[in-house]
Amino acid sequence: MKKDTNTRSTRTIDSLRDMNGKNKQQPENRPVLLEKLFYDLLKDMYWAEKHLVQTLPDLQKAATTTELEEAFEDHLLQTQKHVLRLERIFKLLGCEAQTKKCEAMSGLTEEAKSLIKETKDGTMTRDAALIIAAQKVEHYEIATYGSLVQLARTLDEDEVASILEETLWEEEDTDQHLTHIAETYVNPMSDQEGDGSETINREKDEVQLPEFDHAEQG
Repeated sequence: MKKDTNTRSTRTIDSLRDMNGKNKQQPENRPVLLEKLFYDLLKDMYWAEKHLVQTLPDLQKAATTTELEEAFEDHLLQTQKHVLRLERIFKLLGCEAQTKKCEAMSGLTEEAKSLIKETKDGTMTRDAALIIAAQKVEHYEIATYGSLVQLARTLDEDEVASILEETLWEEEDTDQHLTHIAETYVNPMSDQEGDGSETINREKDEVQLPEFDHAEQG
C-alpha cells in the first residue's frame, strides 16, 4: 500500500508548530516543504548561536591585542541577543524552540581551536589567525541569516523577517569591524614578527579603532 507522503509531511510541520497543545492555524496551500526547510534552518542557527556563546570566551582569552579581545567580547554580547531573538521567533511562529546540531558551525569552531594551538601566544600572527577563523564564522552566519530572511518573506512571515534582518545587519557589521582591525593593525604588525620569537606586551599602548555604525554603511 502506497504511503501518503503529503499527510506525513503535514504532520511533521504540525509537530514542529505544536506548543502547549496549540497549533498555529495554517493557510491553505501552505508550502509545506519550504516551511520545513525554514524551521530546520532556524533550529540549526539556534544551536549555532548557543554554541558560539560557549566558544567566544575561549577566542577572547586567546587574543593578543585589546582591540580583538574587545571585539570578541562585543560579539559575545551580540550573540546572546541573537539567541533571545531566535527564541522570540519560535514563539511568534507558535512552536517550541529546538536545536539541531549545526555541523558547519561545529567544524568552524574546531578549526578556530586548532589555529589557537598552532600559533604562538602573544603574537600578532595569533590575532591574524583568530580574525580569519572568526570571519569564516561570520560569513556562514551572514549567508544563513540572509537565506532565512528571504524564506520568511516568501512564507509571509514579515515580522519574523524583520527580526532576522536586524541580526543579519549586526553580523555584517561585525565582519566589517574584524576586517578593519586586521587591515589597520594586526596584519601589518604580524608581517614584522619574523620567525615568531617576538611577542606583544598586552599592557602596551593601545591603538584606538573607530566603531562601525550600520546606519553609516548604507
